[in-house]
Amino acid sequence: MVSGRLNSRERVLGLFQGQEIDPIPVFSGMGNVTVHGLEEHGWRFPEIHLDGYKMATAAASTPRLFGFDCAVVPFDMGVEAEALGCEVNYYAHHTDILYPTISGKLADKVEDLNVRVPEDLGGAGRVPVVTEAIRLLKEDLGDEVAIGAWVLGPFTLGGQIVDLDDLLKMSFKKPDLVNSVLEDLDRVLVALAGIYKEAGADYLTVREMGATGDVISPRLFGSLIRPHLERVLASIESPKILHICGDTNAIVEQMAQCGADAISVDQKNELAASRAKIGPDAIILGNLDPYGVLVEGRPEDVERSVREIIASGADAIWPGCDIWPTVPAENMEMLMTAARKFGGGR
Repeated sequence: MVSGRLNSRERVLGLFQGQEIDPIPVFSGMGNVTVHGLEEHGWRFPEIHLDGYKMATAAASTPRLFGFDCAVVPFDMGVEAEALGCEVNYYAHHTDILYPTISGKLADKVEDLNVRVPEDLGGAGRVPVVTEAIRLLKEDLGDEVAIGAWVLGPFTLGGQIVDLDDLLKMSFKKPDLVNSVLEDLDRVLVALAGIYKEAGADYLTVREMGATGDVISPRLFGSLIRPHLERVLASIESPKILHICGDTNAIVEQMAQCGADAISVDQKNELAASRAKIGPDAIILGNLDPYGVLVEGRPEDVERSVREIIASGADAIWPGCDIWPTVPAENMEMLMTAARKFGGGR
């Protein structure tokens, strides 16, 4: 067992190296910026998606304020689609927490889709903003804190660039056509992951939330989604994590076979059952409810949830999705306290 003398970066990376870490890491491969970090600078939420310095500073505020074991960028799901030519709404004039969304897709129908990959993907859209943020985080915190980045999964990106209902319909009616589109997107995501890794990311997460068991059957996952995840993950440098939101109980074994170093599951997943299915050696990260518990709950609810997650077999405390920025400071503090209290090596 490796003791708590490790710093945050060593704790996270040691997990992927097969070390039994004490105390258990608390980190994420998704957004974990909070309003508490923004308030220090007087920034509004829309600003941090468009400026590398602000993005990096906002990401760094979570480990600085609360001792979180990582800093992660980007914060929204529009980076890849925008680089491919989609329009993004940043809700620039809103004061509420609104994540950027795709306001103009490349096509309504899969049959009309023509994916044109920029020759210079590293210079397309906001990719330079994200890579600048990664470099700044690496320079600022890289010796102490794990720096994470993420890309969408191929099917989820498909749902960003074309009408999602049509993509789902064509997945059944014309799977060969959808496969052809996803093959183009595979190459985009592998290239983007390499760009982020070169910029200084310590680990990468592939977020295939569009392939959740809430909308995709295990059979379709195996025939359509999994081959592309295997292709993407085989081409991404470790450490690499596969995350799927929603109900993953019926596909967790397939997730564990896609080639990631770890899988991440959300609060709809029955964590103890998943641990039993995939065995003791696979790394499973989860599955703290990032809104119902972390935002809406009380500190004692957070403590109880952390204790249950550890007892169910998680290798690290990991939110089931992005931490909603309005999370109370006392709940973030309890998250870290409870993990240190209950999270000895198992």
